[in-house]
Amino acid sequence: MGLYTKLPANLDEVDVIIVGGGCSGCIIASRLADADPQLSILVIESGTNNKGLPVVDHVSVWLNHVLPGNPHAKLFHGPKSDLLAGRQATVPVGHILGGGTSINSLFYSRPQRSDYESWNTPGWSPEDLLPYMKKFETYIGPGPKDMHGHNGPMQVSGGPFRSHRLEDGFITAMETVGWPEVDDINCFGSNNGSMRLLKYMSPEGQRQDTATIYLHPRLEGGQHPNLHVLVESQVERVLFEGTRAVGVSFRLNPDFHPDPGSDSIREIRARRLVTITGGSMFSPLILQRSGIGEPEVLKKAGVPIVANVPGVGADYEDHNTMMYPYSSNLRPDETLDSLYSGRTSLDDMIATKHEMLSYGGVDVQSKIRPTEADVEALGPKFKAAWGRSFKDIPDKPLVIISPVACFPGDSSFLGPGQFLTLVTFTLYPFSRGHLYITGPKIDDPLDFDPGLLSDPEDLDVKPHVWMFKKQREIAHHMGLCRDPVPSTQPTFPANSKANLDIPNPEYSAEDDDIIENWIRERINSTWHPIGTCKMAPRDKHGVVDPALNVYGVQSLKVADLSISPHNVGANTSNTAMTVAEKAADIIISELGLVKRER
Repeated sequence: MGLYTKLPANLDEVDVIIVGGGCSGCIIASRLADADPQLSILVIESGTNNKGLPVVDHVSVWLNHVLPGNPHAKLFHGPKSDLLAGRQATVPVGHILGGGTSINSLFYSRPQRSDYESWNTPGWSPEDLLPYMKKFETYIGPGPKDMHGHNGPMQVSGGPFRSHRLEDGFITAMETVGWPEVDDINCFGSNNGSMRLLKYMSPEGQRQDTATIYLHPRLEGGQHPNLHVLVESQVERVLFEGTRAVGVSFRLNPDFHPDPGSDSIREIRARRLVTITGGSMFSPLILQRSGIGEPEVLKKAGVPIVANVPGVGADYEDHNTMMYPYSSNLRPDETLDSLYSGRTSLDDMIATKHEMLSYGGVDVQSKIRPTEADVEALGPKFKAAWGRSFKDIPDKPLVIISPVACFPGDSSFLGPGQFLTLVTFTLYPFSRGHLYITGPKIDDPLDFDPGLLSDPEDLDVKPHVWMFKKQREIAHHMGLCRDPVPSTQPTFPANSKANLDIPNPEYSAEDDDIIENWIRERINSTWHPIGTCKMAPRDKHGVVDPALNVYGVQSLKVADLSISPHNVGANTSNTAMTVAEKAADIIISELGLVKRER
């Protein structure tokens, strides 16, 4: 039992290897260890340990984790694209024990009933998954009691601090525009309104990441002697005997071990199972380096084919975001701007036990749909797509919008001030991307294109045009908003009616073109990659079956967000945890594990 930065020389074989100590891997390892403490388990995580890190413990600094150079996130860059005005899209993902749950903003945001219905997979219906959604949570909030869990390890609450004037002002503005306040948008029921946001956080403000809540107590409790966790090591590939997975090869991560020779490859065997839980970015790369994927991709990369599974790395999906900052009438004790502008430091806040240490800056989440008139205004192609994909699915939102109590980054160049940002992101983009290897080694360049705004009918930009106009209307009704931060919204011609300071100015075709170009110059990932190892039939780009077995091989599973057959109308950590809880039950059943009394 232990947590290591270098694997002990005498540990060369275990029963189960879990590749990835992120959101899903921590849950699966912990549930298996509980089911049979004699089962030997090794979790291999490429990032560092999350325990005792102030930037993990204190949610207030979460936005820093998506900046270049942060050691706890890995940035993936797409190619420069004319669709993005010559820019590269960037996708950050967690690179730390606990994965995204160690560095994210902790939104408690569940998918819709229609999301899981669309998966259309035996054993994965909304009714099948709700018990797992309830299993991991202790819910302290409004809504129907039978739709939430009350005895799980992860606490869900409003947290100890809220920016009440911003919260109330935004909800009131949304009601004025036409979207009501909803008690609970996370109960497989109504949305198209605003909910006072809950978080994966204790009422006292402790982050509820899966490493801290699941894994560390078992590593430290003395009752799971065969649970091992190796951090700061990267898995190169899965080892096979024929088509049966029997272990993995790995190396020390040079980000943390730059000494000469640290990149030498070591192997460890798995007697019973290898489960990949690297998330939507790392899992398909590990499969491809292991010889599982599209044959042409593997051939070009110089990797011998073990299994022909063309869906690996294909059909990449994400959510797409825009941010609109405003100067505000909020006070310094109502925003995080003092922290992000450098006027105060995290160390100072810790020393004074500042009440905002546990505050992520967001207190409302609104899931919304356009009216019929809104859809009509977006043109006939979008109207047809709306009819195919949304119109008859009333619980399926098009966009999420939330207010953030700060400028989204370093605002020191703006001088002292308090800001708020209206953040919007689309939930079901039509565009698809891909993530492929180009060589057999971990450090070989990637062929990654998130496909942002690449849908053939140019549909994905339209909801952002609509939301630009709507967020202006919402801001107009928020007494807290002053002016847009300079250079953060498009400039219209001097004679344009779009310049009028009224809730619903008239926009010309030329104005719409200006808005669209502005969006292309700034839109990016919402950090929610999904669906690169889909659970679907093999001939429909599926990679795993309903029991999460990888097609064409044995003793190998994938169990993370990458298996989602379709996108979800929510922040994605809830889905990752749900997949993990169900995956743990599948594995416990298949391995015949019986929980032993202790």
